[in-house]
Amino acid sequence: MLARDSIAHFEKAISLDANFAYAELGLANSAQTTKDFFAHLKNAVALADKASPGERLLIMATDAGANGNIAAQKEFLEKLVADYPNEERAHFNLGGYYFGQQEYWKAIDEYKKANALAPQYSPAYNILGYAYRQAGDFPNAEIAFKKYVELIPGDPNPYDSFAELLLKEGKFDDAIAQYRRALSIDDNFFNSRQGVAAALMYMNKSDAALSELQSALDKARTDGERRTALAAMMVVYVDMGAWDKALASVDDQYALGEKIKDDAAMAGDLQTKAAILVEMGKYDQAKSLFDQALKMIQASNQSQRIKENAAIQNHFNLATVALGRKDMATVKSEAAEFWKGVEARKNPLLTRQYHQLAGMIALAEKNYDKALAELKQAGQQNPQTFYRESLAWLGKGDKAKAKQAALKAAQFNSLPFLNYAFVRTAALKVGMS
Repeated sequence: MLARDSIAHFEKAISLDANFAYAELGLANSAQTTKDFFAHLKNAVALADKASPGERLLIMATDAGANGNIAAQKEFLEKLVADYPNEERAHFNLGGYYFGQQEYWKAIDEYKKANALAPQYSPAYNILGYAYRQAGDFPNAEIAFKKYVELIPGDPNPYDSFAELLLKEGKFDDAIAQYRRALSIDDNFFNSRQGVAAALMYMNKSDAALSELQSALDKARTDGERRTALAAMMVVYVDMGAWDKALASVDDQYALGEKIKDDAAMAGDLQTKAAILVEMGKYDQAKSLFDQALKMIQASNQSQRIKENAAIQNHFNLATVALGRKDMATVKSEAAEFWKGVEARKNPLLTRQYHQLAGMIALAEKNYDKALAELKQAGQQNPQTFYRESLAWLGKGDKAKAKQAALKAAQFNSLPFLNYAFVRTAALKVGMS
């Protein structure tokens, strides 16, 4: 988690060897902006033939993942493990692929293999803890995080990671204590300030959360850190129902991207603002921004595959606008187009997103059994899934199951996350009714 501090070292390496492809990959992975990430990844790919075979596979896997080509990404990483079965970093990176696809038990297997090969390899214990946490196995997550602390007690990240587990468990005071411990080691450890703010928000101390984030913004050293603080503030504002302030935070993020002509980040900001406008019921403005975001990506220097992915995603976005308008003909037309893209991509995350949309459509049509069936296949790391399940159970007249699903949404307890903010308060009302 010392990505910013690593940049100078990677730059020094490249100054000594301009053909150092793996150092370019390091700069991409440490990048503070989306623009820098893609620029350095492009350099790494261009130099990949000068890298070692293992490094080349990692570069190509990263490029495939960045372009949403998960089949190729998996192939590169499986070959890496096949070629280097006794290399812990090979298993660690394949574990990262599974983690990203929300296949947490497969990720856990790879991280455990990495730890068996190199018991002192601390990063694998860290992400092993997160994988157990995401899988709902909190006791084993705690064991992994405590081992991570034991291996590098002088680093802030182990305490920050353990704090995220405590946050997830709803132990907010204990989480804050661990976040503060991380900050006592490194006062600039940005993630921990975000974590403190999340815990305060869930303790209904939104003003204190905003104060923590303002302090983080004041201390920010890079645009990446500024963007992170502003994004977290945006989430707190949405959680409070302070919509105009949330939109202003997105505008501030957009200005950071505009300053350096970071088209990908700016397009993302437009989509975020549009999503908030959908929640506000301002559908014309939302559609305009979704369309603007797509045009920005299409006119950018991003890869053709990224442009195609953006076009696929826009069908989902426009379907949500049409749902708000209760224009079911357009909803189903956009959903059908979205499904065509999902089928072509064979991406599990996109498939889950389609089921989320299908569940939303079924809810709107009061087909509650279909809604529940679709939502069971939707993303289980999205608290909106559980809130929508609660609405379906309410529609079926089962208040007990509605409360159970609503509390699962209300007590998601993640770091500041927009989808959570959209439903947390409403879910809490259903869960406590």
